[in-house]
Amino acid sequence: MIEIIKAIIYGIVEGITEWLPISSTGHLILVESLMPFQTVEAGGTVSEEFFGMFDVVIQLGAILAVVVLFWSQIWPFALTKKEREKQGGTGIMSYFKKDIWILWFKILVSCVPAAVIGILFDDVFDALFYNPTCVAIALIVFGVAFIIIENWNKGRKPKVRKLSQITYQTALMIGVFQVIAAVFPGTSRSGATIVGALLIGVSRTVAAEYTFFLAIPVMFGASLLKVVKFGFEFTSLELTLLIVGTVVSFIVSLFVLRFLMGYIKKHDFKVFGWYRIALGAVVLLYFGLLAK
Repeated sequence: MIEIIKAIIYGIVEGITEWLPISSTGHLILVESLMPFQTVEAGGTVSEEFFGMFDVVIQLGAILAVVVLFWSQIWPFALTKKEREKQGGTGIMSYFKKDIWILWFKILVSCVPAAVIGILFDDVFDALFYNPTCVAIALIVFGVAFIIIENWNKGRKPKVRKLSQITYQTALMIGVFQVIAAVFPGTSRSGATIVGALLIGVSRTVAAEYTFFLAIPVMFGASLLKVVKFGFEFTSLELTLLIVGTVVSFIVSLFVLRFLMGYIKKHDFKVFGWYRIALGAVVLLYFGLLAK
């Protein structure tokens, strides 16, 4: 029962921090340190490799929240008569929503850089940078970046105010920024892509929405990769923890996504920048004291 409570807490943390640009990795490292799952090696019932897979796979719940909330904006098929008539004609092509298909092609372009890096060097970067010090530095550096970019953007009119205005070149540039998050844990995938989008003239609302949609293939791919590496042989407790964490992540993400979309219509991202700096300092201090 204690392990299930931990899974619930992990799911809550994931659901909140995955979408706010404050780094789910940084928060999960703290939570893992404070309340780790009891591994077999420590007399518990889950394997030592389980957590490395668990904290990635529970992101599937967060993905499902995006799919539910933005279904009409991401489902590329016209199935009803009214939808087909809107696409024009009655032939086979009327079943396809052209604008949404184009959006998905752009999203796939954005996925390419991180996908290549992730497949080739995922284990290498985890070994090099998945530690409290590197995560804290990434938190602070991108926190400062948010503040600087928001100050620089103040008074400027964004060039891209609709998803349809994102070009393939813009999509690729956003994808390149996403690579930073793939390399340095603690950067925040949403934080990296939003910062990149703001720099190249995308409005906050469009940057956030595009980041949400981009997360669907990216996080699904990352989860699948972790499960394949871990294997499909779960104990009953491990499977229960995974399901609980994923469901909680989904429920919390529904509320967080709604909050964020309402928040950024009236506010900038500087508050998240200051929060990242504070959290980075806490991580450095906490693990620095532990090291002593």
